[in-house]
Amino acid sequence: MKLKNVFGCFLILAALGACKEKAVAPEPVVEKEMGFEYMVDQFADIKVLRYQIPGFDELTLKEKKMVYYLTQAGLAGRDMIWDQNYRHNLEIRAALENIYTQYSGDKTTEDWKAFEEYLKRVWFSNGIHHHYSNDKIKPEFSSDFLNFLLAETDTELKGEAFEVIFNDKDNKKVNKKKGVDNIASSVVNFYDPTITDAEVEAFYKKAYKGPKNAPVEAGLNSKLVRENGKIVEKVWKSGGLYGSAIDEVIKWLEKAKEVAENEEQGKALGLLIEYYKTGSLDTWDEYCIAWVTSTSGNIDWINGFIEVYNDPKGYRGSYESIVQIKDFEMSRQMAVLSENAQWFEDNTPLMEEHKKAKVVGVSYKTVNVAGESGDASPSTPIGINLPNNNWIRQQHGSKSVSLGNIINAYNHAGGSGLLNEFANDAEEIELEEQYGEIADKLHTALHEVIGHASGQINEGIGQPKETLKNYASTMEEGRADLIGLYYLMDPKLQELGLVDDWRKVGKAAYDGYIRNGLMTQLVRINLGDDIEEDHMVNRQWVSAWAFEKGQADKVIEKITRDGKTYYNINDYDKLREIFGQLLRETQRIKSEGDFKAAQDLVEGYGVKVDQTIHAEVLERNAQFSSAPYSGFVNPVLVAETDEAGEITDVKVTQPKSFEGQMLEYAKQYNFLGQGTLELVQ
Repeated sequence: MKLKNVFGCFLILAALGACKEKAVAPEPVVEKEMGFEYMVDQFADIKVLRYQIPGFDELTLKEKKMVYYLTQAGLAGRDMIWDQNYRHNLEIRAALENIYTQYSGDKTTEDWKAFEEYLKRVWFSNGIHHHYSNDKIKPEFSSDFLNFLLAETDTELKGEAFEVIFNDKDNKKVNKKKGVDNIASSVVNFYDPTITDAEVEAFYKKAYKGPKNAPVEAGLNSKLVRENGKIVEKVWKSGGLYGSAIDEVIKWLEKAKEVAENEEQGKALGLLIEYYKTGSLDTWDEYCIAWVTSTSGNIDWINGFIEVYNDPKGYRGSYESIVQIKDFEMSRQMAVLSENAQWFEDNTPLMEEHKKAKVVGVSYKTVNVAGESGDASPSTPIGINLPNNNWIRQQHGSKSVSLGNIINAYNHAGGSGLLNEFANDAEEIELEEQYGEIADKLHTALHEVIGHASGQINEGIGQPKETLKNYASTMEEGRADLIGLYYLMDPKLQELGLVDDWRKVGKAAYDGYIRNGLMTQLVRINLGDDIEEDHMVNRQWVSAWAFEKGQADKVIEKITRDGKTYYNINDYDKLREIFGQLLRETQRIKSEGDFKAAQDLVEGYGVKVDQTIHAEVLERNAQFSSAPYSGFVNPVLVAETDEAGEITDVKVTQPKSFEGQMLEYAKQYNFLGQGTLELVQ
């Protein structure tokens, strides 16, 4: 499970060299005498940043090799997320990239500039649908101009793949709205276009669920297709769907296994390799257990088909890879949450029957990212808690990490304009400036370590994706947010040495959450649109419910001053009580599988937007040049070798440009061909 940054978090990975271990020379490095240059590019609603890898030079050669091999494994699977996102993405990308590199005509025209921006947006979103809203990206150039560019560069793009760029078809990658056939109205490439909700539900009623009390994540690594009139699964594995890319992933994972830091890491990597070879979800569960219980060592990773946000039914996992290096000092400071997980569970306002008697193996680390790929890049989380399978979490625990160098990059690249515009008064601004950063870090930690580990489902109740269906993800993220919010206003944090003034940290956290949930996050969507992304939906339903329930006592007051709207918290203690009430109800809904209550909460408070407020927010935000979403180019890991081809060192360099890295990736990691999905029967 991922926690996204409040104002947007997105990334891209680096490490050169495709199927060969020998290093490929990177493009020129950006150097700044007076410090690190974070900003790379800005276009449309996106700014692209860089991040550093603190501690990399302190690793041993063996550890550096492991990081290098794992990043290569991640990149080898890059094209899978493109194809998962939409069936024509790879074909469209190949054509656009060929035009970009081959066109020698006038590049000063408005049409060419619009083409460049469109390509950058497609790169950033891993396809033609916006990475956050899921809406199809509309080009600001005509079909005639694209035809002209195709002819000028001897590039081919025909039929539906060409037409869909400009027409009104396939407009929504993922559609979780109430009252529609969520599968049929979504174009994410997890299902044949003719398959419906009813067919998916009927298929999984009869599908293999795994051993009793240890259910597998059914459908996690496959596509549902219609074959000879029947619905069948096609598995993503070696020799199956995506086989050529998965074979490359396996090759690099085998190299990483050879330099694993310890036996536990080696065992986990071995099981991951076996899973990719066989496609067995039972093996995936074995791997998840081995991975989550492998807690020693300085290097860790996430690799596989994992998060199910992109599936409107919550079955299929998007491919992603994140390679991590332990941030030693921060991990020591934050491990205290893991050590006290049972105290937090025991003291939540949950019903007693919904509390865990024993919270097992919750581990929390601050890590520094060394490379990302797939669904984690360019758009990256700032916090992660895995594995997602509930029974594994309950019996074997989970790993929670905060991506320290990513958070650091956001903090250094941000500005104070938005805060000054939307905060109600000087006190609110001062609290945010003094305590906002630690409040954000603690909320991430509490969300991941305590939030996702907390609570239990009643015996006999199915998994949330079965009971809460399209509301499962936003309900889980909101539940974890509420755990964090409840404890951010608790003296226990100061008692544990995590803060020096728990009350001010809590106030800053509450101010920021309400300000964002009711106003500032609306800069991400177009006027008139509903909120659809799960994290945005959960932030609004939590904030709007709390605002409504506290109206009688003016716990949160809506203020209009000089034609502008502000929200001011008058009673932080009562707001904490309200958060506790909502947390109790949210856990009840999950524990009991109460679909109707989940639907009422999400649809009633989280989806619809006050259009007057939205128009005002967009108008007030227009004065700022900073884009609402951020992403990253990745450091490039370059392996230095001796005459025998053995790696003698791995160096970290930085790419010069976003487009340069995207073109390098397309050249080095094109393992699914020019938009052709490899299907081996």
